[in-house]
Amino acid sequence: MGVGKSTVGALLAERLGAGYRDTDADIVAAQGREISDIFIEEGEPYFRELERAAVGAAVAEHTGILSLGGGAILDDGTRELLSGLPVVYLSMDVEEAVRRVGLNTARPLLAVNPRRQWRELMEARRHLYTEVARVVVATDDRTPEEVAQAVLDALELLRFPGGNPRTPGQEETS
Repeated sequence: MGVGKSTVGALLAERLGAGYRDTDADIVAAQGREISDIFIEEGEPYFRELERAAVGAAVAEHTGILSLGGGAILDDGTRELLSGLPVVYLSMDVEEAVRRVGLNTARPLLAVNPRRQWRELMEARRHLYTEVARVVVATDDRTPEEVAQAVLDALELLRFPGGNPRTPGQEETS
């Protein structure tokens, strides 16, 4: 949450001459309401069903840069869909999250005691992010442009590390 997935994803797509798609935006467009409203009106399980379907459709239909919501990784099927793809985990610490979004915006999972809830969410999710990611790129104290370049550099190193291709998923860059 607030790590810059949408901004960095759009920058990557522009630099690579690829399309960009955001599954949260897909859900909002299909439902005609904001994600926070879906959480309030229908609950998290309903939203996660929408998210699972949106990710499945996006992976099947889209060949460019894809941004997933932070909770998409909770689904076993989504993690399976992502295996073998060049997944990048954009990481940040709680202090950076506070600086960026103040943890007081309309984020339904951070409604009460946002610092504690952000930490708990990250503790529960971090191992899932790193499980599917080929690289981890820290976003702390970096501009979106710097993060996009770090992603490109990290993925390029995976393709040609010292001239010897490696098995995807072995490396971690931060």
